[in-house]
Amino acid sequence: VEAVHLIAEGKAPRIPQPKEGATYEGIQKKENAEISWDQPAAALHNWIRGHDKVPGAWATIDGQVVTFYGSSLLDTSVPAGQELAIKGASRPGLVTKNGLVVFGNDGKMVLVRNLQFEDGKMIPASKYFSADETTALELTEEEKKMAEDIR
Repeated sequence: VEAVHLIAEGKAPRIPQPKEGATYEGIQKKENAEISWDQPAAALHNWIRGHDKVPGAWATIDGQVVTFYGSSLLDTSVPAGQELAIKGASRPGLVTKNGLVVFGNDGKMVLVRNLQFEDGKMIPASKYFSADETTALELTEEEKKMAEDIR
């Protein structure tokens, strides 16, 4: 009760918190979230997972900043996939049916499920090479009639 009264009266002591020993980490910025590839797979996974969703761990692929989301450690044999060069990585990633497999410097693997491009477009990592393909929507006669009725 005494502390509350001191605060209300504006007489409470003000002791600045020392910076030494503080555990608070400031707000992470996107420019500080670039992935350093010279690490074991567990560290890569923790970096990606730790920056998931904001600000998002990122790397440069084909000259474009690509943000990685949804990582998990992969403890299987190397899956089949299409190679993808990642700037700074000692080994290319693999675009597989389950996502993008990246390698730590210990040879172990991390599976990344989603990728986001600079324009904000997010895709499943497994669709990286088919991201530009678009298919036209074909309506049946019944659907065309329904569309006209709705209009």
